Amino acid sequence: MSADEFDPAIERLFAQAPRMADADLFAVEVETRLASRSRIRGVVLALAGLAGGAVAVRETLSVNLEHAEALLTGRALGQGSQAALAAAQSDVQSTLDRLGLAGISLGSLGAMQLFWITAAALVALTAAAAVKLSQEA
Repeated sequence: MSADEFDPAIERLFAQAPRMADADLFAVEVETRLASRSRIRGVVLALAGLAGGAVAVRETLSVNLEHAEALLTGRALGQGSQAALAAAQSDVQSTLDRLGLAGISLGSLGAMQLFWITAAALVALTAAAAVKLSQEA
């Protein structure tokens, strides 16, 4: 039998699945299981929704309204980010002082200069990692 005859013969054999004796019983059992699981799933989802809604209502009612205005206007976030930036800048400056580079002030550099310094440092670190990996291999 050639390949041209084999493919159509296989397609004809699998075109229609044989009818099983208990096919109707199987279909009824599957439908029953799906119906019972969907009821259980619906009850579980409803209970989860009620629990989530209760937690949301409780948290909404317990909000401290004094800090809500500051959070909404972004003042609290702005103050926090400024404090973190000042702390990072003082850490970097103290590191530069220990290295003997006290004359470099990062506060006087512009954003683009800091960007290019950071980019150059990352390129140098990547090159060092590549050299180390090539030596290990």
